[in-house]
Amino acid sequence: MTAISLLLVHAIALGNIALLYLVPVMFAAARYGLRAGLFAGLASSLAYNFFFLPPTGTLTVDNPANIISLLVLLGVAIVTSQFAASARAQAQRAQESARQNAMLAGFSRHLSAAAGQEELMQSVCTEIARLLDVRAILLTPSVEGPILRAAVPPEDRIDRIEAAAAQWAMDHLQPAGRGSITLTASDWLFHPLHTQRGVVAVVGMARDDGDLPIPTGHDALVTSLLDQAAVALDRMALEDQMLEARQVAERDRLRAALLSSVSHDLRTPLTSILTAAQALRQEQGSTLVDTIESEAQRLNRFVANLLDMARLEAGALPMRVEATDLLDAVSAAIADTRQALAGHMVTVDLSPDLPLVRVDPVLLHHCLINLLDNAGRYGAPGTTVIIRGRSEADAILLSVIDQGPGIPAGQEARLFETFTRLAGSDRAVHGTGLGLTIVKGFAEAMGLSVAASNVADPSGACFTIRIPDTVMIGNMTLKDLA
Repeated sequence: MTAISLLLVHAIALGNIALLYLVPVMFAAARYGLRAGLFAGLASSLAYNFFFLPPTGTLTVDNPANIISLLVLLGVAIVTSQFAASARAQAQRAQESARQNAMLAGFSRHLSAAAGQEELMQSVCTEIARLLDVRAILLTPSVEGPILRAAVPPEDRIDRIEAAAAQWAMDHLQPAGRGSITLTASDWLFHPLHTQRGVVAVVGMARDDGDLPIPTGHDALVTSLLDQAAVALDRMALEDQMLEARQVAERDRLRAALLSSVSHDLRTPLTSILTAAQALRQEQGSTLVDTIESEAQRLNRFVANLLDMARLEAGALPMRVEATDLLDAVSAAIADTRQALAGHMVTVDLSPDLPLVRVDPVLLHHCLINLLDNAGRYGAPGTTVIIRGRSEADAILLSVIDQGPGIPAGQEARLFETFTRLAGSDRAVHGTGLGLTIVKGFAEAMGLSVAASNVADPSGACFTIRIPDTVMIGNMTLKDLA
């Protein structure tokens, strides 16, 4: 610029030559930043003074007016440098923002293309490793501790220190490991992936050269990547749960339809068999007829259980609540299960002061005959089946006790699941696995509850229907007397 100014010194005024020196100042600031612009401004002021202000060839200034011109040139150069540097910084920030947005868009696109949870986890590790030039692993929480689910490179594993750092990150929702303030002995930096539903995973990052896993200035990018990964994993988990729920609902619907269809189809021939058996007994009185009728009655109870189960699951269970005497209910149930209780003594031990209760007598009857049928089939031959009723402060406990092997510890609640028969207990004998489920469903429909336990005297299984005080006769209404 000095050479050009020397050529033009006779053609333009000395003040205009000072303006020419602003060109390299703006170029240096815009291209290389503020420091380069300030240096160019100072160099331009010195060159202007040396070559053009008299006495030329020195840095001395004789004319005070020229001093002012020199200072103005320097000030304008500084301001111009700042403006040019600011514009350069804004352009760089815009470029970096566009680059990060493109990276985030590509990351989101790769995650959306994953077909399953395992593929999604591997995609998270692959993209983080590619975008940040790191090694990446992904772990999920479990009761045994963090479980490694994906890694890039795939041979990466973690030791106890890394597992402790990953667990700490999950528990405290904060980064842990190298570059953080916690468990810095770990070579990996772990970041938790969490949503409103909790921690879904933790991502670990490390570098082969031992440097900090997250480069300077990339914190915002890493946070955005991890947030997207957390949302994608949470969405995939919800989709899996919804699919499983739909499959369970469809399975239950098909099962209910099958139960209803089979039970209805069996009811008609069973009725005919029972009618024919009763007619044959009146005519011949053969023991074979008794066998036919007994087995038909047992099969009829199975079909009734199927129908009742279908009604329970369909929510179409009819119920008529009325005042019911528990002694009458127990006596009727014993009479209807005399075949199932053959070979057993039956002891009825009901407190004489038991009040009437407000329940559906038909549903209570079904509960009792299923419990007695269980006791008759699963109790040891020749043993006694006990029906016991006791009053407590806020409930009546009506129990049926058999003398069989009992129930495996910890499996009491499973007995009431549909089609459940536990191996290694007195619940593994032949049966449909519906009776106790129906007892539980009917009891809860009437506001009662049922529980299973083992007893020591006599040794065996005990099934107890708890009748709360809210349905006792003390709370009877006029509707109960109708």
